[in-house]
Order: sequence, then C-alpha cells, then structure tokens
Amino acid sequence: MLVNEILEKAAREFPDKAAVWFRGGWRTYAQIDREADCVAGYLISIGVKAGDRVAVLLENSFDYICAHFGIHRAGAVEVSLNTELKADEIKRLLDDCGAKVIFARTNSWPGVRQITMGEIPANMAVSVPRRIDVDLAAIVYTSGVTSSPKGVMLSHLNLVSNTRSIVEYLGLRSDDRMMVVLPFYYIYGRSLLYSHFMSGGSLVLDNSFAYPAKVLNTMRELEVTAFAGVPSTFSILLKKSDLKSRKFPSLRFVTQAGGGMAPAMQKEAVEAFHPARLYIMYGSTEAAPRLTYVEPEMLPKKWGSIGRAIPNVEVIVVDKSGNRCAPGIAGEIAARGSNIMMGYWKDPEATAQVMKNGYYLTGDLGYADEDGYIFLTGRSKDIIKAGGNRISAKEIEDAIDEIPGVLESAVIGVPDEILGEAIKAFIVPAKADLTKEQLIAQLSSRLPAFKVPKWFEFHESLPKNQSGKILKSKLSHELHELWNG
Repeated sequence: MLVNEILEKAAREFPDKAAVWFRGGWRTYAQIDREADCVAGYLISIGVKAGDRVAVLLENSFDYICAHFGIHRAGAVEVSLNTELKADEIKRLLDDCGAKVIFARTNSWPGVRQITMGEIPANMAVSVPRRIDVDLAAIVYTSGVTSSPKGVMLSHLNLVSNTRSIVEYLGLRSDDRMMVVLPFYYIYGRSLLYSHFMSGGSLVLDNSFAYPAKVLNTMRELEVTAFAGVPSTFSILLKKSDLKSRKFPSLRFVTQAGGGMAPAMQKEAVEAFHPARLYIMYGSTEAAPRLTYVEPEMLPKKWGSIGRAIPNVEVIVVDKSGNRCAPGIAGEIAARGSNIMMGYWKDPEATAQVMKNGYYLTGDLGYADEDGYIFLTGRSKDIIKAGGNRISAKEIEDAIDEIPGVLESAVIGVPDEILGEAIKAFIVPAKADLTKEQLIAQLSSRLPAFKVPKWFEFHESLPKNQSGKILKSKLSHELHELWNG
C-alpha cells in the first residue's frame, strides 16, 4: 500500500462520511479525495515527475490534507516544512531537498514554483505514475531539538507499516474522532492523520492551543473520542486550564509521545482524563514514528516506562559493542522493523552512525526490566559531564517537574572552570513566589548533591517548536553567544 492509497481506500469505503472538521465545517472523504485528485493532476500537468520533491508550508487545514495526499498521488516526494521557520531557514531546507514546487500562502523562493490551492482547476485528469512501497515517499526534517535538522527519508512502506501497527495497538475504529492540536509537519501529528484515515475515523483540527479552553470546548461540543499531545501539551492543560473540572463523556483514549513525561504528570493526567485510557508512547522521526507503547492497564505497574515494542517492531537495549544488554543493565535503545527510515537525505555519514548491524540506534539511553518494559535514563547527546560525573539531564528535569509550583523545565550543561560543565536549569514557574532556595531544598531531598543544578534561571516561557518540544539547542546557542559575544 502507498500513502495516497490510505485516503483512496477510505473514500471508497466511507465516501459520505464527515472526515475532517476545520473552522466550523466538515468535509467528507469523497470531497477530500476529489481535491487530492485535482492536486495530483495539476502537479503532473506542470511537469512534476515521480521522485520530484514538492514542499508544503501550510498550517493544519483542508488545504494541507488535500495537497499532502495529492503530492503522493502524483508520485512526488512530499516535504512538509515547519510553518514557524524564518524565511532564510525555509530557503535553506528548500535548497537542501531540491524542491521543485512549494504549496504556500506567503513569500516566494527563487528557483521554486509556488502554488496555492486556489489556482488548481477542478476536474483535473490524473494519470498516476507507477510507484512501489519501497520508493521514497517523504523527507521529514527533524525538529533540531539538540542539533541541526536532518532530512529523514521515509518510504511508503515505512509510513504505511507503522500506521497499521498504530491502528492495531490503539484499536482504532471508524467511529473514533481525534482532536488534532499537533502540526501535521511533525511526524506525531502526521501519524494522527494517517492512522485515523486508515481506520475510517475523523479528525477535528484546531490550531488555537494557545487558548486551551477553546480547544476543550470544541472537544466536548464535537464529542471527540481521542486526544494526543506532547509533555508540554499536558503540562498546559493540567496547570493552566480548567481541565480537571470538566467531563468528556465521549473521550475514549488519550495518547502522549514526543518526549518523556514525568511519572507524577502521568498520574495526574490519568486522573484528569478518567475514564479515558492514557497511552504512553515513544518513537522518533526515523521510526515513522512509533516504536513502543505502554498498555493503559499496565501503566500503574510501570510508571515512567516507555513500554514495549509495538506490533511488527523489535526494540532492544544494546551496549557499546552492539550486544543486547541483560535486564536492568543500561545501554542505548535500538530498533528494527519495516518502519525504520531509508536514511538521512544526502548524508550517508550520519546514516552510517545510527544504522548498525541491522538496527537503528536512537541515541536514547535506558534499560529493560524483567518484563521487557523499557525505561529511559537520558539521551546520549543530552549528558552533562560535571566534575567527572556523567549526569542525565532528563533525570534532573523529571525531579524538577515533580516540584509543586513548576510548570516546566529544561536542563543543560554550561562551561565551568572547575567542573568542566556545570548544571543549569531553566524554570517556568506555575506560581510567582517560587524561589531558587525552594527548588534547591526540594531537589536536595530527591537527588545527590552533584546532580543539583548550580544555576537556575526563571522564564515566562521556554523556546519551543510548534510541536511543543523545548529547543535546548536554542538555549545553548543563546548562552554561547552571551559568553562569547
């Protein structure tokens, strides 16, 4: 199956079903399928050939979905771009992938033809080029949370096989209705689009999460059955909205991925969304995206775990020699399956660094317990070396986030003449009277002295990408400029 066939199959089986809600209105599968057909026909008519890259710079919308599936139907390679990027960053990515066309509403980029959905004629004839599932389907740029973005090459097989696994373990049904606040250019958001179309479900698009009460109102009014978010999404809902006083009779399940969520917040989310079931999940762009999940009924026994492998995927913990670690022994998380990427676009060296012995090395560190459930301990590139100690930034962030009065945090290493690196914590307080002394007192009772941050800095917010991930690379860059300016 190809990516575009996910929509085509849904349109055959549920032609008149309300598939997507956006800005007060619904469109059916048949309507979306017809528009995607017109996109494909138009792209072919202007000279787009199989394998050409076509970029999409649009917010979640009817236009995005129709353009997305139309590009795949035309046999082109789809490249979704972060709508929050600055023009020079967009130009750099367009040059990197060699995009021939871009769907966008503003600006223009030399050498790339820009089109809008409004200029596409109705009833375009389509002669679809032959493609197979191992062909390149998309280039998805990583978020660049700890480094520069890389172009992840995903085949139709990668994306479709992972979608099938997600549909299976979530038990998705045609009557499911997912509230989407995550952007589709982000691989987690894209998985919501694919999995609910594959199951014949519906999507409710709301790009106004800056006003969480509005999103919660829409969820109740439209009888949403599912919700998905990253840790910061849940932090905002739990600490800056009236979620806990609301009831959602139709809500069936909630999913969380996109970074580790502290066990204390997991417990809070379970209580707030009850009786809806909470799925804790883990993955990466390179895995298209899902690798593991925790069954809701196992969550109380496995707080803090990222779970076990999803169907049709193997996930293990390996040592530096690539050997499988025994239960309880820490190493690097590695995975294999038909969902694992083809490699990094135009970067064989970076590909070789993470693809070894048939496995994808995630860069995340952790261990498996006796039952095979995996627990993360940090990230190989997110380790602080302070005074000879190797310290996981994640461990410290989890401890900080459990402190009452903390909304969110980020921990990085900063240059220190004595320690080599010292620990610095960036804190967003949930209440104005939170002090450094209170934080030190709380952390000293939870962590050994060498893991308590030396520096604390309070902010109203932390830099994030649109998917809600904290951009540690930006924090580090700003500090570097400050010290070396």
